[in-house]
Amino acid sequence: MLFENFAVRDREEGEDAGPSASAADTVGEDAGPPASDTVGEDAAPSASAADTVGEDAGPPASAADKVPSAFNASKGWFEKFKKRFGLKNVSLHGEMASADTAEAEAFVNNKFKAIIEEGGYKPEQVFNMDETALFWKRMPSRTFIMQEEAKAPGFKVHKDRLTLAMCGNAAGFMIKPGLIYRSKNPRALKNKNKDDLPVYWMYNAKAWMTKVLNLDWFKNCFIPEVKCYLRGKGLDFKVLLLLDNAGGHGNDLAYDGVQIEFLPPNTTSLIQPMDQGVIRAFKALYTRNTLQHLVDAMDSDQDFSLKDYWRGYTIASCLQNIQRAIQEMKTETLKACWKKLWPEAVQNATGGSLDEVHHSAVETAVNLAKQIGGDGFNDMSPDDINALIDGDADAQPLTDAELAEMTKPQSDDEREEGEEDTRDEEEGLTLGRLATMVRMATELKRVAEEWDPLMSRSLHFSNVIDGGMSVYKDLFAKKKKERQQLPITMFFSRTNTPAPRASEEENTAERSQDAAAQSEEQ
Repeated sequence: MLFENFAVRDREEGEDAGPSASAADTVGEDAGPPASDTVGEDAAPSASAADTVGEDAGPPASAADKVPSAFNASKGWFEKFKKRFGLKNVSLHGEMASADTAEAEAFVNNKFKAIIEEGGYKPEQVFNMDETALFWKRMPSRTFIMQEEAKAPGFKVHKDRLTLAMCGNAAGFMIKPGLIYRSKNPRALKNKNKDDLPVYWMYNAKAWMTKVLNLDWFKNCFIPEVKCYLRGKGLDFKVLLLLDNAGGHGNDLAYDGVQIEFLPPNTTSLIQPMDQGVIRAFKALYTRNTLQHLVDAMDSDQDFSLKDYWRGYTIASCLQNIQRAIQEMKTETLKACWKKLWPEAVQNATGGSLDEVHHSAVETAVNLAKQIGGDGFNDMSPDDINALIDGDADAQPLTDAELAEMTKPQSDDEREEGEEDTRDEEEGLTLGRLATMVRMATELKRVAEEWDPLMSRSLHFSNVIDGGMSVYKDLFAKKKKERQQLPITMFFSRTNTPAPRASEEENTAERSQDAAAQSEEQ
């Protein structure tokens, strides 16, 4: 109704119409001249107050009697409308709508300050963890790939969601994020060592944090990561971990040297560090990285197909973009998110704000979308990206119906993220695969040297390749040496020769005796 009133006012002011129209001759932009100007039999009839409704119409209707028609604004009109009246897209994150300001201030000024003083904690020893949902294979809804997927039957990959447990300290350090997915062994991660992933891998059917998984993360991810970090800093293992009151956070977490403190209800949007823009900036970076990955693939393949690319974008691709987004979040920027809870710890913060990181990532994502082109990409706006990012905030655990749909894949696209195939086949970095990698690296250096007119650049490239390949070359040499040291009998199969029968033994003995006798005679 608000937009309809403004639209009516715009029409009355004549922003997009021709000459101004009085109440007696209001017929729209295409109306003919007034009634006094005769233009012939085929001309449009004049539009006075008495005859604007046609030949068969009844008495003229007053403004109060008119039934307003439905107003449908185009995207361009809406963008101009927002710009004209200075309107912006403002989203309330976390518990902002029901935040308890008084409780938050009391916790910061009294309880939290007392905990820090009594425990003698340093910024490196105070951590906060919060989880967030990530629809890892979703684009803005107006893009043609999302439109086509919505029409297709069966599994909808844009509904496939994971949960990230993001944890960092007041010194701006973030530990390896925990990740909860609905599958234990996705096909895209076949033969991958789960302990060597850029995330701590967990799973349950609904891809949601539970008390069991919370305990798993605490014991097997948080404790080892923090011990290693503090050891490197030369600090004692004395840790304060702040958590919110989410249902998946167990109250039975315990470990020597670790104090667990729960934030007051309805205060996370006000004082929880991870909820002060860290997660939102991370999602903006993840979205930008996903689009950048797409553009890079498009530039390197003359026969590029967006549909084929999106089909091949797996959970393994997602992990790469998660890692890049985490690495791009600078220490000083992460420290700034503790300002509301612990201002003394960030007095000298010099890094850019998380809002700046978020804004820069969104702007870059919009520019990348225009490079991709196509419906929904050409006219993508920052609001589209922000709607995609903020759409994850209200995510709920997968329903039984969604789980049933996801566990019954109906196409090759859907089977891509299914459980791994358990059939026996060659796994890992075998000697043959390592040899192929070394050979490909050598060929890559050769073509760079041959095609690049700038020798200094090609030499730099070759040095980078050599540096990156050194670990694989060492492994190749080691495996090759191990193979050379194997006993030669390992390459032969052992066969059991049957014992000769009695008659054969006698014949053999007689032939031996005859041969010996002939030899003596000679």
